[in-house]
This record gives sequence, structure tokens and C-alpha cells, in this order.
Amino acid sequence: MIAKVRTIVRNNRRLTVREIADDCGVSVGSCDAILTDDLHMKRVCAKFVPRLLTDDQREQRQTIARDLFERSCEDVQFLTNIVTGDESWVYGYDSETKEQSSQWKGPTSQRPKKGRQVRSKTKVMLLAFFDSEGIVNHEYAPDGQTINKEFYVEVLRSLRELVRRKRPEKWRDGDWILNHDNAPAHTSHLV
Repeated sequence: MIAKVRTIVRNNRRLTVREIADDCGVSVGSCDAILTDDLHMKRVCAKFVPRLLTDDQREQRQTIARDLFERSCEDVQFLTNIVTGDESWVYGYDSETKEQSSQWKGPTSQRPKKGRQVRSKTKVMLLAFFDSEGIVNHEYAPDGQTINKEFYVEVLRSLRELVRRKRPEKWRDGDWILNHDNAPAHTSHLV
């Protein structure tokens, strides 16, 4: 029976204890005991990650992280001078609950990951900037606003003013660094 339960779970890790018990013709309690006591499995939810990366993307991020780490070792103030910014869609809800995405895993198998695939219709664009002390600025783009160079220049003007007010030591020293990605609005000549 243990081998049968193991085979069923390996074929579909999202089955519930009741579904496995029905397939095997045993009670739910017996099936649960086989899963937890004999197979040492537990039901876990997939860990949400913003997007699933390719091997090349993962390697590039590791290289950049190593470079930043080396620079921070050489200059202890380096990381405190960085203000990081990015924009992201904030959704009203995720249609698949944690329970719906949970599955069985063994003691040596890794926790499952899932990339967000189903988007809700309720969403807003959030632009956030933060440093080692916390949030410096966050703005929600007006409904229907495209994040273009003209809009982003206004966001940066607002950020500059907030750095001046909230982080006067950074403003006074003038050695703070803006870190953002290579989105077209971020790399335009106007910006």
C-alpha cells in the first residue's frame, strides 16, 4: 500500500489525502499515516516568486551580486548610498489560493515555486524607491498612465525633493546613487 501511495503522489502531487485514499481504497486516516509517517511527506504551498528565471538570467544576477558585494567590501558606505527604484503592477487578488497550489513533497525534495500566471483585472502601477533606511518614495501611477520618459522625469523630480527632505545627509554629501533597471523610460536621453 505504501508503494501504491508513493506512485500516486509522484504522478500527481496536488491530490488531496481524500483523493489518494479513494484511489487506494483505504481510509483517509490510513492514507494520512502512510504519507506522513511512512513516506515522511508534508503538504506545502508553492513559494511565490515574481517570475521564474532562466539559467542565464540567474547567472547574470549572481555575477552582478558578486560585483556589488566586492564593492561593498572595499567601501563600507557603498550600500548606504544606494537608492533603488522600480515599478510593479499591484494586483487586487490572486485567483489561485495557497491551498489550491499546495502539493505533497518528500523530506529531500525542494519546495515548489510558482510564477504568477493569472492576473486579476484590478491592478495599479506602483513606483517605489528605497534605501538602506527604508522607503524614500512611493507613488501610484494614475489609471491609464503609461510609464514613459516624460512621466518618469516627474517621478525623479519628486524623488530628488524627497531625498533632500528625508535624507538630508545624502543630499548634502551628494554621493547617493540611483539604481534602477534598463527599462526604456529609465534609459532615455531626457531622463
